[in-house]
Amino acid sequence: MWWRCLSGSLAFTLHHMQYPIKGAGLGLRRALLSDMAKLSDDAVDFLEVAPENWIGVGGRFGRQFRALTERFPLICHGLSLSIGSPAPLDIRLLNDIKKFMREHKAILYSEHLSYCGDHGQLYDLMPIPFTAEAVEFVAARIKQAQDILERRIVLEHVSYYVAPGQEMSEIEFLNAVIETADCGLLVDVNNIFVNSVNFGYDAESFLDALPVHRAAYIHIAGHYVEAEDIRIDTHAADVIEPVWALLDKAYGRFGVLPTLLERDFNFPGMAHLLSEVGRIKIAQAQQLKSGRASSSDARAG
Repeated sequence: MWWRCLSGSLAFTLHHMQYPIKGAGLGLRRALLSDMAKLSDDAVDFLEVAPENWIGVGGRFGRQFRALTERFPLICHGLSLSIGSPAPLDIRLLNDIKKFMREHKAILYSEHLSYCGDHGQLYDLMPIPFTAEAVEFVAARIKQAQDILERRIVLEHVSYYVAPGQEMSEIEFLNAVIETADCGLLVDVNNIFVNSVNFGYDAESFLDALPVHRAAYIHIAGHYVEAEDIRIDTHAADVIEPVWALLDKAYGRFGVLPTLLERDFNFPGMAHLLSEVGRIKIAQAQQLKSGRASSSDARAG
């Protein structure tokens, strides 16, 4: 397709694209709409929305939404494309998303490496079997979606609680899909931490095995402690210290990528949310300062 030619050869990567977003962002949820309307222009650097929740919304909510998308850079994070589903790809949804992104000048589109239905919605993100057959099947669907959208998709590795039909490790499956589909990667440090606890692997080792050249941006969020060895990804709590530490590790590996705070339920006051966004900015500034210091030391040596 022409968009593939414009973006160069297969050697072209998202890592080298200069997206007009930077810094720390916040997820725009309907419950936060009024509070977000009062934000100063420098409170957050970008917003993220699930396009399915806003396509076709008019009236007062539509006007409030438009006012925010005109003030802040926007990225889209889909919930219901169901890229791993055996059901046919939802072409109508993809065309609606394409139109929505054009209308609101959205910068990129990300989705989940999962499925959420089969000729119907399950309203949950289900794990795809980690198999070579699934790699080929999902990658073909991603390529089809990218051709329709005329842009690369950025895929998020999801939290999961069972691994049906597993023939490959999670990291092997993820990397194989990303490379075969020639798409981008959304690094979710909370998902890495949750899965590492639930399945007993080392979170930093998983992070180190992700492809740097595919990473586009980062998610950070809170989760629920069901038990010491069971964590549930809820996006309904504050980010915990081990996840903040993993974010620092991610910056060390990928550079200071744009980072979004996800909060979907159990909302605290806006001041509290902005304090967590502020902590992202502090971590980014410290990493940049550390990087400059390292470069200066190298030159001095």
